[in-house]
Amino acid sequence: MDTPPYVRWDESGQQQLLARAEVLLQRHGRCLLGIAGAPGAGKSTISEWLLEHLLTNHPGQVALVPMDGYHLAQSLLESRGLEHHKGAPDTFDGVGFVALLRQLRSETSREIFAPVFRRDVNDAIAAAIAVPPETRLIITEGNYLLFDEAPWNEVQSLLDETWFVELEQDERLRRLTARHLKFDNNAAIAEWRATGNDERNARLVAAGSQRSTLVIEHTAATGRERHR
Repeated sequence: MDTPPYVRWDESGQQQLLARAEVLLQRHGRCLLGIAGAPGAGKSTISEWLLEHLLTNHPGQVALVPMDGYHLAQSLLESRGLEHHKGAPDTFDGVGFVALLRQLRSETSREIFAPVFRRDVNDAIAAAIAVPPETRLIITEGNYLLFDEAPWNEVQSLLDETWFVELEQDERLRRLTARHLKFDNNAAIAEWRATGNDERNARLVAAGSQRSTLVIEHTAATGRERHR
């Protein structure tokens, strides 16, 4: 397997990424772009940046549909004793996410609705994202887009490109801890989540970088607000 090219998350690299996305937009029909990576690597930041810049020249033609909308409901996780493993592969409806991607690829004549995960309520909200028929590029981001176990191993074939985001370990853990503190003001619990469950999931995700179209080298100097 060839090693994917690396692109730094700087001004030059950002222009390269925009150019690649523009090529997808020029293709006939609808394209899907996946942005994968470990928890806290910066997938959301990059996805939202890309969406904002592309919509400037392509209004109404680009949509962002994150994988996180397929989190199992908190009540279901609690009933199964999985609440402390939230974010692991088996705490998502992976089959449902794959089905959505298939639908987004094949059904371009009608509006399609997708769920979104809201951290303020710690749960997914159904039908919160609307994808109109005129959408030509859909960006999806999440931990397990390149995970090589069923049903996640069906995802890559449904994507036209998959970018993998990497971030230096100490900075990634710092961001994860800060994110947990925003929603639970307990430093010990925040650190436990970042270095425990999140880190186990990060190790599962890591191998996917070699199956990606390219790897984005995120940097500690870029953005410190919203990273997923």
